[in-house]
Amino acid sequence: MNPNTIVGLKRTIWVFSLFLLFTCNSKEYKNNMDTNKRAGLGDPHSFANLDEVIAGHASLDLKVDFNTKTLSGTCTWTLNRRATCDSLVLDTRDLTIHNVYQDDGTPCAFSLGAKHETFGQALTIKLPKNAKKIVISYTTSPEAAALQWLDPQQTAGEDPFLFSQSQAILARSWVPCQDAPGVKFTYDAKITCPPNLLALMSAENPKEKNNSGVYNFKMEQAISSYLLALAVGNLEFKSTGRNSGVYAEPAMLQKSVNEFEDMQHMIDSAEALYGPYKWGQYDVLVLPPSFPFGGMENPRLTFATPTILAGDKSLVSLIAHELAHSWSGNLVTNKTWNDFWLNEGFTVYFEQRIMEKIYGTEYERMLTTLGFGELQNTIQRLNKAGKRKDTHLYLNLENRDPDEGLTDVAYEKGRFFLQTIESFVGRNKFDNFLKQYFTENAFKPMSTQDFLDYLDKHLLDTLSGAEDSIKPHMWVYGPGIPGNIPKVKSHALDKIDNLLLTFNKGGNLTKKEIQDWTTHHWLYFLRGIELENLSNKQMKMLDTNFQLTNGSNAEILCDWFKIAIEKEYKTAYPAIRKFLIGVGRRKFLTPLYERLAQTEEGKAWAKEVFIEAKPGYHAVSYQSIEEILE
Repeated sequence: MNPNTIVGLKRTIWVFSLFLLFTCNSKEYKNNMDTNKRAGLGDPHSFANLDEVIAGHASLDLKVDFNTKTLSGTCTWTLNRRATCDSLVLDTRDLTIHNVYQDDGTPCAFSLGAKHETFGQALTIKLPKNAKKIVISYTTSPEAAALQWLDPQQTAGEDPFLFSQSQAILARSWVPCQDAPGVKFTYDAKITCPPNLLALMSAENPKEKNNSGVYNFKMEQAISSYLLALAVGNLEFKSTGRNSGVYAEPAMLQKSVNEFEDMQHMIDSAEALYGPYKWGQYDVLVLPPSFPFGGMENPRLTFATPTILAGDKSLVSLIAHELAHSWSGNLVTNKTWNDFWLNEGFTVYFEQRIMEKIYGTEYERMLTTLGFGELQNTIQRLNKAGKRKDTHLYLNLENRDPDEGLTDVAYEKGRFFLQTIESFVGRNKFDNFLKQYFTENAFKPMSTQDFLDYLDKHLLDTLSGAEDSIKPHMWVYGPGIPGNIPKVKSHALDKIDNLLLTFNKGGNLTKKEIQDWTTHHWLYFLRGIELENLSNKQMKMLDTNFQLTNGSNAEILCDWFKIAIEKEYKTAYPAIRKFLIGVGRRKFLTPLYERLAQTEEGKAWAKEVFIEAKPGYHAVSYQSIEEILE
């Protein structure tokens, strides 16, 4: 039996075992479907009285103070209220509310509710009979969960830096708001900062600094609170096309522009698939390394981690992902965080279509194969932790931090559900459906059940046998990976399977064999190593021949460091320490700290490193790590 046959049998057995292990019973997904249908106008993660009043436009006037690490000023909300509505309830977290008044200066009575560790406090404002605008004067806390204040030594230059991260429910820590994704609003803002710095927002942005340090913004398209964004730093801009460009610190600008030179092509390719880009300008801001995510799809201004600057464009799928959010998420938005897969599953599917169009089918297949492996690992981990219900697409996150739903289930299982639909109905028909979906539902929230109803009405009901073949309710309301998932195959990665068969039996890996490898080849190889059979001799060989410990590609480093920790390869520990201190992206930090915490010695060392690293982490990252190390 040849090696390819062996690998093929292993894959068949693995997929079949997933089907047996994770395919849901009808009762379980029926119960979840009924729960979603019962969802009303409220949001399980917001105090806001959304059935009585909607805050439809915000006017911000804020001063940025790097000395006190606070924002202070006012937020004016323009209200759409029912005639019987006598109060406005907003979400806040660690905000100091100084006073509240109508736009004519008349004071309004207000009160703050009891503190909730995750959800903050309800701000209840007594509304005068005819009040249309309410002004809130407030100051943020230096520990505001959404804001990270960086000292000059934590940036690429000699200036301080501020950036926000509002997703999922952290906008309330810097703006009193109806912090629910189903609420859409427009905004304008006046931001005052030190005159040597540039302020940017998820809005129409300046291209260069001015002498006053006062910047005015407007966002005329309606957005959700999690897309409200602010950054302040020593930043410069360079165009990459007719409506695209890059902001970065001067030392990082040209490197970033070189990496993202295909950005305009991505925009054009996306528009060809699913209709016009409706946000005007599309720019990317490259942040300092402490940014906790790969990217954040803030409208008009994607925030991106510098860890994707690999020098060979091998990680620019992240830019395609954030661009795709301009349709899936920013344009048609998950109604609540229980429906998070509607944002991310659609976006991963769309991202892969953009990458396929620009870089070819084989490139896309490599990304899809890696994504499938990540989904398998995530589902195994969640099941092992007793969180089987978290492997559903539709989640019940009530009384939980919605950040817990940010797993590969929403991203990859959601994507494979859409690929399952495409594989049955055909690509052309599915593309036409998606284009109609984005057009008809633009600037609206979408719940899971509403999407399934839309899918039935506009696609599945027109095709005989579609419902029974695709099994959409099993995908959405059931656990694990359904057995009708399309097969994943990458010829480029199949060749690595053959190398792994030899390597996992104690073999070698030569420079000739890897001469054409990209980041994705390396990730597939490292993830395919059988650790129980990996010898110290092989570890040293890989490190000596390919300089893995001292590499510069963050994706490869993370996977190599996982192996190094598992095998207690102490040669790599100084580099691991440097990596943990210098990088704030949670995707990399969490698995490394988790592996270190598996032994008493490793946990003690991890705590020592964390003490030094924590000041450079955003709250999103350090709170996750604190849970691991506790």
